[in-house]
Amino acid sequence: MKTLGVVLALCGLCACGDDGGGNTADRLGVGAECTKDDDCMQSRIDGGLSETCLTQFKGGYCGIEDCAANDECPTGSACVIHEDGHNYCFRLCTDKPECNLNRSPDVESNCSSKIEYTDGTKDILGKACVPPSSGI
Repeated sequence: MKTLGVVLALCGLCACGDDGGGNTADRLGVGAECTKDDDCMQSRIDGGLSETCLTQFKGGYCGIEDCAANDECPTGSACVIHEDGHNYCFRLCTDKPECNLNRSPDVESNCSSKIEYTDGTKDILGKACVPPSSGI
């Protein structure tokens, strides 16, 4: 019984933000709703950047701000040039439900093709989960 408890605890740790895809963005909860940095998995990513709660978006958005290239983002996310003039690592998607596994209905992200990647790989990468603006 003790072994089962350990296995269940480990499964619970891995499930945060995981839609079964198992990529780094899923494991780190990229795109998850948040109110503070502690709500996000703050593991340092391959380039030294660390995921934070991007509170400039409605409902917050666990991600990375000021990336310069896709290789600075967790696997399963990419560096997007946002309309606010900043770059963010946003989760990649094929449809809207992928974007909202860890978000409330009133702050859903859109799986948008109306984005621009910093390295021009839109034709290869496709869509990204774009959170709603905070209106500030």
